[in-house]
Amino acid sequence: MARIAVMGAGSWGTAFSIVLADAGNEVRLWGRRAELCRTINETRQNGEYLADIELPDAITAYSDPAEALDGAEVVVLAVPSQQLRPNLETWGDAIPSDAVFVSLMKGVELGTHKRMSEVIAEITGAGADRIAVVSGPNLAREIANREPAASVVACEDADVAERLQKLCHSGAFRPYTNTDVIGCELGGTVKNVIGLAVGVCIGLGFGDNTKASVITRGLAETARLGAVIGADPQTFSGLAGMGDLVATCSSPLSRNRTFGEKLGQGMSVDEVAAQTRQVAEGVKSCQSVSELAKMHGVDMPIVEHVASLIAGEMDPATLVKALISREAKSEVD
Repeated sequence: MARIAVMGAGSWGTAFSIVLADAGNEVRLWGRRAELCRTINETRQNGEYLADIELPDAITAYSDPAEALDGAEVVVLAVPSQQLRPNLETWGDAIPSDAVFVSLMKGVELGTHKRMSEVIAEITGAGADRIAVVSGPNLAREIANREPAASVVACEDADVAERLQKLCHSGAFRPYTNTDVIGCELGGTVKNVIGLAVGVCIGLGFGDNTKASVITRGLAETARLGAVIGADPQTFSGLAGMGDLVATCSSPLSRNRTFGEKLGQGMSVDEVAAQTRQVAEGVKSCQSVSELAKMHGVDMPIVEHVASLIAGEMDPATLVKALISREAKSEVD
C-alpha cells in the first residue's frame, strides 16, 4: 500500500513496524546501530527488544537514515522524545519533502515545553496536515504478539487521519481517528508520569484502592491541563486518555510503572536507570509537564510530586503522604 520509514528500532518502533507490515505496507526500519540492523535482517528478529517474535518479510532494517527515508510516503518517528530534535536536525534533507509524519512518541520536550508535534513542525516546517500522532494502550510486546488492540490516529486534517488509519489497520490492530492532536499527545505524555506514581505505590506495598485513586486523580489532572491548552475533553475518556492510562498503570510490561515500582522498593533513580535498557519517558517528562502546568496556572499535585521524587527532593513514602494529606475539597472542580 505504501512505503513507510519507521525511525527507531526499539520495542515500540519494531512493534508498530509489524502492524504496518501486516497491513500490507513496505516498511523500512531505521536503527542507529548497524549490528542490530544486520541481525534483524539476517534472523528476522529484534532480539534486543522483542525476543522470539518473528518479523514479517516486508520489514527491512537500515542503519543509514537516508536509505530508510528514501522514497518514504510516511515517516514514523519512534525515537525517545528528548532525542527527537537532534535526530530531525541530523536527518535534514533526507526526509522527503511531501512525507506525512507520524509520532509514536509520548513526551514533552525539556526546556521548550513543546509537544512532539510542535517540535516536528518547528524543525521540518511541515503543516498540521502533515503531522499525526498515534496514541492509546500501546504495550509493545502485546501488539507485536498480535494480541487484539485498539488505538487512535490523530491529525488536524481528518482526511489524512483516515488515510493513515487505513495504512495501519491490521487483523489485530484497530485504529480510530481523531482530530484532537493536543489531547492525544497530552494523554500519552501524562499517563507515563501517573504510571510512575502508581508504580511507587505498588513498590511501597499498597493495594488496588491506592492504585485506583492515583489513576483517577491523575486523569483529572490531565484533563485540567488539557482544558487550558486547547484539548477536547472527550479525548481523555477514550483510548488516548483513559485507555492508555489504564494499560500503563496496570501492566507489569509498562516501563514507567516498573521504574516507579523499583523506586518504591528503595532503589535510586540512577540505580533503576542503570539496569533499564529502554527509556521510561515519564522520568524526563515529569519535569516538563510540571513546569508546563505551572506556566498555565494548573494544579497537578501528582505530577509535581513525581517530578520532586525524580529530582531527589522527595522520597517515595513522603510522596504518597503528601498527596493524601492535601486539603480536602470537592471532587469536581
